Amino acid sequence: MKQSEALDILKSGYNTFLTGPPGSGKTFLLNKYIEYLKKNNVIVSVTASTGIAATHMGGTTLHSWSGLGIKEKIDNAEARKICEKGYVRGRIKNTGVLIIDEISMIKPTQFEAVNKICQFARRSLKPFGGIQIVCSGDFFQLPPVEKERPINDSSATRFVNDAESWKQMEMKICYLDEQHRTKDKKLHNILNHIRDNKAEKSKELLFKEIEKTPQLSSLARGKVFTKLYTHNIDVDSINYSELAKIKNKEYYYQMISRGNPIVAEILKKSCLAPERLILKEGAEVMFIKNNFEAGYVNGTQGKVIGFAAGDLPVVRTEDGKKITVTYADWLIEEENLIVAAITQMPLRLAWAITVHKSQGMNLNSAEIDLSKCFLEGMGYVALSRLRSLKGLKLVGINNLAFCVNKRAIEIDNDFKKMSKKTSSELKKMSGLDVNKRQKLFLKFLQ
Repeated sequence: MKQSEALDILKSGYNTFLTGPPGSGKTFLLNKYIEYLKKNNVIVSVTASTGIAATHMGGTTLHSWSGLGIKEKIDNAEARKICEKGYVRGRIKNTGVLIIDEISMIKPTQFEAVNKICQFARRSLKPFGGIQIVCSGDFFQLPPVEKERPINDSSATRFVNDAESWKQMEMKICYLDEQHRTKDKKLHNILNHIRDNKAEKSKELLFKEIEKTPQLSSLARGKVFTKLYTHNIDVDSINYSELAKIKNKEYYYQMISRGNPIVAEILKKSCLAPERLILKEGAEVMFIKNNFEAGYVNGTQGKVIGFAAGDLPVVRTEDGKKITVTYADWLIEEENLIVAAITQMPLRLAWAITVHKSQGMNLNSAEIDLSKCFLEGMGYVALSRLRSLKGLKLVGINNLAFCVNKRAIEIDNDFKKMSKKTSSELKKMSGLDVNKRQKLFLKFLQ
């Protein structure tokens, strides 16, 4: 489907799922629809499954927006209690359109929980209380983390479309297939072969290109490339090894926690901030929290260029902005009271990051090690971060890197068929009818 068709469907008020390969313009289209809604004074809530994904469109996580927090499923009593919070209830009641990006990372139980909260807040049995739901994502990206999933059995993975509320929503599927990110046809072909479950073909093409392409040639001089690795232990080892090479003075920042110790421990694991951060002038860093006023978001990268009064690090971002970084707080609140909080510098070392954390990034070049892939989709996610194979430095790969989730393949084929049906239905409507429906939907929202 073309972007123009998908935009017509969105404007017509249908619950919609935008999907397609990386670079097909899903985020671009969402931003275009958000701009249209705001121009027409419609309240739109922009959310995503993860903090980094949410920052691409200036939103928040779905868990935070809905009041669900760290829970994965709730009963009616818990949903009712969440809706007793005036700010949550008011936010949901006022929302006309809810956007959920990187939906593939949301579990069915979480989707059901948010649906239940919206129904209670809006006192409506319609899916999500009648809010237009716009989901976006790619099921070939990393699936939801499931502790109970049998090892090496991707057929057991449960995706968000298994949720009962998804089935009730009569979701229009818009499968975008035009490529906008990369003009590198060879990289595009490799990724498509992985999507089509042609592991050997994708492997053959990749190795063939690596053999004949001078990797990072003159571009590499004097520049540090983002390293993508599959395991946290490797990422930490690389970061501290690189830090040790710098002979400048060390500055230490210790995390401080307060409130409920159990909840504080959960905060520590989810906020990405290290308990003890060591920095030096020259260190490569990444911001791990949003602060639009200070000029950074979760995922902004830069280099420490010095230290201000009080040992506050000064970071020059990749776009040349100088930021004096101050301590940040991560909170969990209930009834406007702080249950637990942690305080730390909103930074982490960034010579290397995990493949999980790279989702949503666009990289001109990267050093990638896929030799320890332990989950289908890891290789696909890592390679699809690149704009071109010329920027790839591959230091290791295993066969699992060329594999994708079996259920994702089946579901993707269904999505393609459903998208063709949606496109066909739209083409049967006259331009006048489409325009009339769009105006009626706008009137309903305003």
